[in-house]
Amino acid sequence: MLARRPVFPGVIEMNHQAGWRIGCNVYLVYDDSDWVLVDIGYDESVDEIVEMIRQLDFPLSQCRGLVATHADVDHIQGLARAKAVLKAPVIAHPKAVDALESGDRVKTFAEIAAQNVHLEMPPVTVDRTVADGDVIEIGSRRLEVWHTPGHTDSQLAFRLDDLLLSGDNIYRDGSVGAIDAHHGSDIQQFIRSLERIAASDVQWLLPSHGPIFRKDDGLLRRTTDRLRGYLTLADFGTCATHWPLIEEWDRELAEGRLPGQKPQPA
Repeated sequence: MLARRPVFPGVIEMNHQAGWRIGCNVYLVYDDSDWVLVDIGYDESVDEIVEMIRQLDFPLSQCRGLVATHADVDHIQGLARAKAVLKAPVIAHPKAVDALESGDRVKTFAEIAAQNVHLEMPPVTVDRTVADGDVIEIGSRRLEVWHTPGHTDSQLAFRLDDLLLSGDNIYRDGSVGAIDAHHGSDIQQFIRSLERIAASDVQWLLPSHGPIFRKDDGLLRRTTDRLRGYLTLADFGTCATHWPLIEEWDRELAEGRLPGQKPQPA
């Protein structure tokens, strides 16, 4: 058996638990033996994640849901496999249903011919849709659903006390999820979603990529101002070839550094 390494009470992040980067951030939210997964990542990671959950002594039959923050392939390609193994319901926003159930490879970013991206996108049935203000119950814990469109039209975030599982809205370096018209991006909605996060009293942001970080109103303001500038620019999208934050995240995972902890001395 593995010792559980929660990042906060009732929340395990599976990359942090493993000590290396499996893929996108996968959050296991639990109360006693009841649990849900928020995102699952690529199909090739499902078996490793399920085995880790088994080793953490969570009954597989007690999975209360497989939650999709949004319908991008790096977050949900493994949903069909995970559902088959865990026999758990898939939960998503209504605007993600068509892409998930049809296996839409274009809207999910599974097919980007110009970048030589050609990925499978197994279709999966959505068993429950959730919208802004809904609640997902895990034992006595309650995930409050926020609809935070901008990166995609189906982007969800989930509040748990003073934590916000914040999806692809913002990362620790001020980057945001890709802005691309064909999968439902909307810059004005993105700005409103970031303003909502900034106006909230949550203390920690648990993003879908990279390290967890304290909510920083200055960072949110600068990011929002940058996006506001995109409204009058033709070059609002980028095709970055390098993301330094991910290298930082790899080092932090290897060190087992918890949110807010300083780097180990050299």
